Amino acid sequence: MIEMSVQGITIDPVTNMPIVVLKGKESEEILPIWIGIFEANAIAMQLEGVERPRPMTHDLIKNLINSLSASVEYIHIHDLKANTYYAEISLILNGERIVIDSRPSDAINIALRCNAPIYVSEAVLKQSRIENEIETEEEELQDWLESIKPEDFGKNPSV
Repeated sequence: MIEMSVQGITIDPVTNMPIVVLKGKESEEILPIWIGIFEANAIAMQLEGVERPRPMTHDLIKNLINSLSASVEYIHIHDLKANTYYAEISLILNGERIVIDSRPSDAINIALRCNAPIYVSEAVLKQSRIENEIETEEEELQDWLESIKPEDFGKNPSV
């Protein structure tokens, strides 16, 4: 597992969807994860230190964890299937580890609030790089196809 931190939130210029960008703490690994607008807003508010008058959902979860005398050991983004990332939250309760399935955006929100480390499996990083390379190649091909003009095609002299 590679420890990562939240680099920030950006917007995909094509889809206008938010992307949370994770960066390796001791490496140059980058992992962009497309997330929902509400989750992105919650991450951005936490990163900016915005105080809310009432607890938001992720604050409520943190309060529940604390009230149960539990702690978030870490979160782990452990799988990528069909462009969907899978994460889990590892809690320690009464000395026992409890692993809870989670969307990455919720797990990241909770990790930020609980000062817990964020880990990503090396296999997920590798698969993400491969999928990003394929998408980049497809985008370059699409851009090239869209830029072709009729005058780019010469007449075949043998016809």
